Amino acid sequence: MSHIIISGASGNLGKEVTEKLLDSGHELYVTTGSHYDGGFDQLSGVKTFSIDLLEAQGSSVFVDHVIANAGSIQAGIFLVGGYTYGDILSTSDEELEKMIHLNFFTAFHLVKPLIAHFKKQGSGGKLIFIGAKAAVEKNSGDASFTYTLSKSLLLKMADMINAEYQSAGITATMIAPEIIDTPVNRKAMPDADFTKWVSSADIAENIASIIQHPEAHERIIRLYNKD
Repeated sequence: MSHIIISGASGNLGKEVTEKLLDSGHELYVTTGSHYDGGFDQLSGVKTFSIDLLEAQGSSVFVDHVIANAGSIQAGIFLVGGYTYGDILSTSDEELEKMIHLNFFTAFHLVKPLIAHFKKQGSGGKLIFIGAKAAVEKNSGDASFTYTLSKSLLLKMADMINAEYQSAGITATMIAPEIIDTPVNRKAMPDADFTKWVSSADIAENIASIIQHPEAHERIIRLYNKD
C-alpha cells in the first residue's frame, strides 16, 4: 500500500483515478475543487482537502499535514488543469498567465515539498503529470498556444526532475493524452467520434501501473486518439 497525494480529484479524470487507486488498496489524500459533491466523504481510504493550489505556502502546509498524518508519501499525482483555445496572435498576457498558473503552478507548488520529503525519507518517490499530445509532439499546438505552452512547462520540469533526482529514486512521468473523453469535451465537440478519444479509465489504468511497478520508469506515456 502506498500513501498518495492527488490534486484535482473531484474532476472527471480525478474521480476515475481516485477510484482506481482506492480499489488497488492505496491510502489517498486528495484535493477537491469548488464543485466537489462530497462523493469521497464516506470512503475510509480517502481523505479530502479543499486547498488553493495557486498559493505556495498553503500548498506546502497541506503536504506537511499529510506527511504528519501518513508518516510518508510515495507518490504525487497532479490532475488540476484547464484548457483554452487560441493561437499566439490572439493570446493576451492575462490568458497566458492564467493557463500557466492553472496548469503549471498548481503542480509546482506540490512538487517542491514532495521532492524535499522524498529526499529526506531516502526511499524515492513518483511524480505523475497530465500533459498533452501538443506539448510533446513537434509542429503541434499553435491553435491552443497558451495551453500547449503551459503543458510544455510541466514536461520540462519533469525532465529536470529526472535529470537531477532519478539516481535518488525520484522519478517524474508525463502522461500525454490527445483528447480525453469527458462530458466537457463532448459538449465542446458534439459532432466528433467519441469512440476514438482517450478514456479516463485508460489514463487511470496507466497511473495505477506506474504506482504498482516502482522499478519501471517511462518519461512520457503517449495516449493518442484511435485512428
